[in-house]
Amino acid sequence: MKQGSTLFLKLAIIVIGSPVLVLCILGLYWLISNPSNPQYAYILYPIIIGIYVSAIPFYIALYNAFRLLTYIDKSKAFSQSSVKALNNIKYCAITISALYTLLMPFVYILADKDDAPGAIIIGMLPIFASMVISVFAAVLQRLLQEAINIKSENDFTI
Repeated sequence: MKQGSTLFLKLAIIVIGSPVLVLCILGLYWLISNPSNPQYAYILYPIIIGIYVSAIPFYIALYNAFRLLTYIDKSKAFSQSSVKALNNIKYCAITISALYTLLMPFVYILADKDDAPGAIIIGMLPIFASMVISVFAAVLQRLLQEAINIKSENDFTI
């Protein structure tokens, strides 16, 4: 496989990670400094802390996706390293989903005080998105493990 065959996907990972980094550095700091309503500041702080904490598994998952693409470039896609990278992505997605599930009571309180029921739906989007990613990574991990097992059986028979 050519070295740059996954270049587009690697660039997509960088493009996905860059706005989150800028948001963590600038956007959330601005939100803490200038809350839209100071009466709700005590509700926003746990949400902001949760967003910052969820950035850690997000970047771990992006790093593992980048590693997975590197394995594909090196023609090592069918290896235990790829399975481990998919496993890490799965657990990072589960962690993000759990963190946002823990934040839902604060989102509910904020939506109730601000009379904005749409905030609850928006607060649930990261939960469902990360669970979809987790299921997808688990399926890919299982398929890749089965392919590795079949490949090793074929290597022994030949």
